[in-house]
Amino acid sequence: MHEQPSRIRVVEKAGPWGFFFLLCYIGAVIYFVSNSSGGLWDVVLGLLQAAVWPVYVTFHVLGILGA
Repeated sequence: MHEQPSRIRVVEKAGPWGFFFLLCYIGAVIYFVSNSSGGLWDVVLGLLQAAVWPVYVTFHVLGILGA
């Protein structure tokens, strides 16, 4: 009557995409910070722009497609 605990194996298949998006974020940070004037708030704004630029790209592409 002693039951063996069942083992569940989880395979994460999105790992390479996470690394790809990390590299994209780092590249965007370098781009936006290098185009800023170098002040503290300009660098903070560059970090925020690097985080949300895919949203703007998606919005404008959908606008072009008429969706």
